[in-house]
Amino acid sequence: MNSLAQRINQYQVGDSIIHPVVAGKLVRVVGLTLEAVGCSAAVGSMCKVETNDGYIDAEVVGFAGERLFLMPSERLTGVLPGAKVIPQTKEVGIPVGMELLGRVLDGMGNPIDGKGDVKTSTMSGFQNTRINPLSRKAIKSPLDTGIKAINALLTVGQGQRMGLFAGSGVGKSVLLGMMTRGTNADVVVVGLIGERGREVKEFIEEILGEEGRARAVVIAAPADASPLMRLKGCETALTIAEYFRDQGLNVLLLMDSLTRFAQAQREIALAIGEPPATKGYPPSVFAKLPALVERAGNGNDNQGSISAFFTVLTEGDDLQDPIADASRAILDGHIVLSRNLADAGHFPAIDVAKSISRVMPMVTSDEHQTLARVLKQAYALYEENKELITIGAYSRGSDPRIDKAILIKPRLDHFLQQGMKDSISYNDCLTQLAVLTQEFVNS
Repeated sequence: MNSLAQRINQYQVGDSIIHPVVAGKLVRVVGLTLEAVGCSAAVGSMCKVETNDGYIDAEVVGFAGERLFLMPSERLTGVLPGAKVIPQTKEVGIPVGMELLGRVLDGMGNPIDGKGDVKTSTMSGFQNTRINPLSRKAIKSPLDTGIKAINALLTVGQGQRMGLFAGSGVGKSVLLGMMTRGTNADVVVVGLIGERGREVKEFIEEILGEEGRARAVVIAAPADASPLMRLKGCETALTIAEYFRDQGLNVLLLMDSLTRFAQAQREIALAIGEPPATKGYPPSVFAKLPALVERAGNGNDNQGSISAFFTVLTEGDDLQDPIADASRAILDGHIVLSRNLADAGHFPAIDVAKSISRVMPMVTSDEHQTLARVLKQAYALYEENKELITIGAYSRGSDPRIDKAILIKPRLDHFLQQGMKDSISYNDCLTQLAVLTQEFVNS
């Protein structure tokens, strides 16, 4: 066996030099997890693992005694028993700067758009210093999203963290693209985590478009990426958004999706032996969710804001899914997309009766809140009696409130629908809201 002195060497990896360290070796591969002995590295640090095709990156995700558990950032191929494992002494960082605008990066911050390297003068770690909650600015001003249903009935504040709850195929990605083009933010950061590869390109070219892409940074970690890459993709998006916020800019963060982040952490946690708790999700998942979400929001008086929309996939349209339930508790409101509305061709398919913005009272006038409440009550009243109305069991004149709701429903549906390339300003939304409410009151 080689002595410790013989194992202290300097290795050339790619174009960079790994400084003198103690190199270990692989002793076991179980699923996606690598186990190494003979080297020491902190949890969260990166290592280089030898393969037939060179070296791949892997992060230390745990240890047991002198055995390290590693999770590779890319596909695990060409690894042999006893392969070298070289801890990296230099902390891995992400390039941040205005040069990122218009670029597409992978989960580790590397460019994948074929436009060459990202050359910035600043690097940032994946984990930044958390903000003291008492130093955050209060949410006082509305955020113009360009979406009538949100601006009028679910007003979002600048620096708010909202959840977008939706099943598959109900227009979630299109709605995110509409927000990207219509929101009055200085910078847009989009995290496409766990999406199909086809959807990534489609979102960038068709939904985001050239205009939206010019002021946006896209981080893409598709479904075939490793769990570590998907996990890091979310952290990279938050790190980039935090950088722009620290420069005093107002940032719109669109994270699609928070569920994929939770699933990636579940895969990693189960692989290293953490026991499952709630429906197969280990406890670490529910610890990492608020840690990620709390990084968004307003900064201090000298900083800007991060207004964030986190999409949450509801399996089988079940809003009581563990991740959906946990997300509702830590977010500042939720927008629910209805499959029934989507099936009926109603887009965006926002169910205003099941959606709520918790900061709307803080950023809107009393008059605006009254107008929104009147229409939401009419919408909810119609939905409660929809079955009776549809089959003809309800007789006109039985309840004046229901009669009014029936009369206004077609106009309300028209108001809540919007073309995917249309953007309606906040003031125009308020004007249309006032007109529609007046019609309802006078009907």
